[in-house]
Amino acid sequence: MLLILFQWLQGLSPEFGFLRVFQYLTLRAVMAALTALVIGLAAGPRVIRLLTSLKIGQPVRGYGMETHLVKSGTPTMGGVLILLSIAISTLLWFDLSNRFVWIVLLVTLGFGAIGWVDDWRKVVNKDPEGMRSGEKYFWQSVIGLLAALYLVFSISENNNVQVFELFIRWVQSGFSMDLPPKAGLLVPFFKEVSYPLGVLGFVILTYLVIVGSSNAVNLTDGLDGLAIMPVIMVGSALGVFAYVTGSVNFAKYLLFPHIPGSGELLIFCAAMAGAGLAFLWFNAHPAQVFMGDVGALALGAALGTIAVIVRQEIVLAIMGGIFVAEAVSVMLQVVWFKYTKKRYGQGRRLLKMAPLHHHFEKSGWKETQVVTRFWIITMLLCLIGLSTLKLR
Repeated sequence: MLLILFQWLQGLSPEFGFLRVFQYLTLRAVMAALTALVIGLAAGPRVIRLLTSLKIGQPVRGYGMETHLVKSGTPTMGGVLILLSIAISTLLWFDLSNRFVWIVLLVTLGFGAIGWVDDWRKVVNKDPEGMRSGEKYFWQSVIGLLAALYLVFSISENNNVQVFELFIRWVQSGFSMDLPPKAGLLVPFFKEVSYPLGVLGFVILTYLVIVGSSNAVNLTDGLDGLAIMPVIMVGSALGVFAYVTGSVNFAKYLLFPHIPGSGELLIFCAAMAGAGLAFLWFNAHPAQVFMGDVGALALGAALGTIAVIVRQEIVLAIMGGIFVAEAVSVMLQVVWFKYTKKRYGQGRRLLKMAPLHHHFEKSGWKETQVVTRFWIITMLLCLIGLSTLKLR
C-alpha cells in the first residue's frame, strides 16, 4: 500500500525521488518487521486487558501437568494480536499485485479463523477440547486443498492469466501433462536434484505440508514461549529462501529454481518475525497471554505455505524439527497405546506424557529449561537448513 503511495509521489515531483529507496525489497522487509513489532508492543497491553475483561481465560486439561494448573484463567486467543500485526504490516509494505503474498495471507487468516472458533468454544463452553477434531480437520482440509490447487499451477507461471492457460492445457491433455521441473520436490544438499510430482502429487504434498505444519505448531504450543520463537527463526530462514528464489541472479548462482514474485514473501516473513517478537514480550515465562489455536494454527499454516512456494518442503522439516518431533511423539504415543491395549488388554505409553515437551517436564526438566533448549535446537536446525543454500 505504501509502495503505491511512494510511487505516486515520485511521479508528482522530482523532489520525491528519494522515495525510490522504498522500492528495495530488503528495506521494506526491515520496515515491515519494525512496523509489526511496534504494533504488537503498543497493542499488546490493550489486547490483554480486553481478553481479561471478557474472561477469555485458558482452560487447563484435567489430565495435564499439575504444575500448569496455576495457568488456568490466563488470557488466551493472544494470537489475534500476532495476526493483526502481521496483516497490517504486510498490507502496508508489500506489493499489492503480488499473488504469492495474498495466498499466504489468506491461508494464514483462514486457519486463524478456524483456531478462533476452536478457542471461542473452549472459553464459552468451558471445554478444554474445543472444536471436535473431525470438524477442525475438515475446514483445514478445505483451505489446504484450495491453496494447493492454486499453487500447483501458479508456481509454474508468472501471472494469473498464464496460470489459467496452464490449467486449460492440463485439462485438454487429459490431466496427464507434466509440470515444469521447478514444481518438483527439491532434495537439499544435491545439485539440481528434484523429483517430478505431477499435479496430483503436488496437491497431496502441499496439502500435507500446510495442514501438517499447522497442527505441528499447535501441538508445540504448550509452554510459555515454546512455539513462538521457533516460528520466528524458521519463518526468518524461509524469508532468506524466498529472497533467493525471487532473484534471477541469486537463484542462478545457487542453483535454485527462479520463481518470479516469491521474493516478496520476505515482507510477510519479516512481519511475522516482528509480530512474533512483540508477542514473545508478553508470552515469556510467566506468560501474560497465550496465543491459543488462533495463533498456532495460523502460523503453522503460513510456514507450510511459504515452504511450498519456495520449494523447500524438506528443508522446512529440517528447520522445524522441533515441530516434527512434537507431532510424531503424539502419533507414536497414541498408536502404541492403542496397540498395547488391544494386545495386552491395557494401554502402555512410550513417553511419560505427550507431546514431547511434557515428557521432559515429567523427567525433571523445568519449564524454562525445556523452552530454552528447544530454542537452541531450533537455531541449530535453522543453520543446517540455511547451509543448503550453498552446500549442494
